[in-house]
Amino acid sequence: MSFSESSLKFLEALHRTASPTGYEAEAAKVFGTYLSDVCNVRYDVLGNTIASLNKNASMRVMLCGHYDEIGFQIVYISEEGLLYFRPNGGIDKLNVPSSEVDILTPAGRVPGVIGKKPIHLLKPKERDCAVELTDMWIDIGAANREEAAKLVSVGDPVVMRENFRMLNANRYISKGCDDKIGAFIVAETMRQLAERKLNVAVFGVGTVQEEVGLRGATVGGFGVDPQVGFAIDVGFATDLPDIPKRQYGDVALGRGIILSKSCDNNIVLGEMLRKTAKDKAIAIQETTAHRATGGTDTAALQMTRAGVATALLSVPNRYMHSQVEMCDLRDAWAAVELLTETIASFKGDESFIPVR
Repeated sequence: MSFSESSLKFLEALHRTASPTGYEAEAAKVFGTYLSDVCNVRYDVLGNTIASLNKNASMRVMLCGHYDEIGFQIVYISEEGLLYFRPNGGIDKLNVPSSEVDILTPAGRVPGVIGKKPIHLLKPKERDCAVELTDMWIDIGAANREEAAKLVSVGDPVVMRENFRMLNANRYISKGCDDKIGAFIVAETMRQLAERKLNVAVFGVGTVQEEVGLRGATVGGFGVDPQVGFAIDVGFATDLPDIPKRQYGDVALGRGIILSKSCDNNIVLGEMLRKTAKDKAIAIQETTAHRATGGTDTAALQMTRAGVATALLSVPNRYMHSQVEMCDLRDAWAAVELLTETIASFKGDESFIPVR
């Protein structure tokens, strides 16, 4: 099987939303609307979307993928009408100069471009150094501060210009793969599970503010209070030059979803996932996280209340935190299959305590 035409339209629509950390309402609306015909959908005060199936069952399972994206925020408007900004999330300053952006204002999006001093005017030693964010600005074509201030305000959030392009039948690029591909997988899994007989309650959560400290998963996990939690995020594809596999593992686009073994992954739940993958011939890739814990919603979800049995599923991603992140739909489909089959197999009385 593969994704339907309507699923692919949703994938593109979600990736084209502007959802900088703290300002995710546009993505939340697209996510929630897509699931409203098969799930009960609500939103919490932070902006998480919570879609549920069979919600009154005693055992609760939570899926989460964050739809916030990295961006910027306006901090100053100069006399020349140029906008200076700060990062919002983990920005790679090497990717920033000459980028097209949108400033999100109450009246709508204002287009602009990130500028810097031309290379011709740089001193020789400056040409070999990365330009600091404080030495860049956003130019919206305004002639002066007064003209700019009529369009934008200090505090307005900024995102890279929307983009989505299929490169071939399976691979696509977008600025927002991290982690709209994860939120997409959550939504598609919920639609698949809506057609199954379930013994457990399932909550599919599109989370916010992951890029600034896993805040949406912290609040969402507390509200759902699950016994089992799956976080779907992106992971580093190492099928590129100069990325040492001996350090980061052997991970390629199109070879399946990544399962890792780390402190964020419950041992019993991990065994269930791997057994399902083997029994159903679902493609997976094995690696270990490059650090023991943290970095994804899994870490926050695991520590909710008295503890949650968690597992991280990672979609191989090239060029992370850039405007041209790349993912493969075959890996996303493997994740949907693995989650659907695993959750549908739950009887509702499983124990995930690793001490036996």
